[in-house]
Amino acid sequence: MAFTGASGVFYGLRLVEELLRRGDDVELIISPTGFMLLKEEAGLDCEGKKTEKVIRSFFKVQGLKGRLDYTPSGRISSPLASGSSLHKAMVVCPCSMGTLARIAGGISTNLIERAADCVLKQGGKLIIVPRETPLNAIHLENMLKLARLGVTVLPAMPAFYHRPKTLKDAVDFVVGKVLDSLGIENNLYKRWQ
Repeated sequence: MAFTGASGVFYGLRLVEELLRRGDDVELIISPTGFMLLKEEAGLDCEGKKTEKVIRSFFKVQGLKGRLDYTPSGRISSPLASGSSLHKAMVVCPCSMGTLARIAGGISTNLIERAADCVLKQGGKLIIVPRETPLNAIHLENMLKLARLGVTVLPAMPAFYHRPKTLKDAVDFVVGKVLDSLGIENNLYKRWQ
């Protein structure tokens, strides 16, 4: 799981919370601009600190059973950077257009991009959650390229047919769609009847 420098860090935080609540272990990579947005949007100043502890304390939920591990985006020596690691799924949420472009181009300047490359080359499940508007032709071409490679491109576009009453309801719709794409049953949003 990775957070990059696109607005919408609450999508990523809510996804981490739901995975931990289920008992799943999460390995988190955060880009430098991802840390900036954690601070700007969520009030979480965790760069250079015990990131796992700061993020876990953000959740006001008891009983988060899964383990949260943080790996710096510059640590290319991480097992996440190797195709021989057993990581078969990765979610980049939110995903900046710069990160999306580098993944689409096979350019690995940091651990986020290298881990995504490894998941792709091993035939794993890669889900990209871009949060950008408007989109230009370059953005669209990069998303099309990734989709043709089997990447799930799941833009952070909440629906309104379920009549969200809070921001959390709108966020949960997108997070529920990510969990659906991972094959994880959830009831975070009301399904279309």
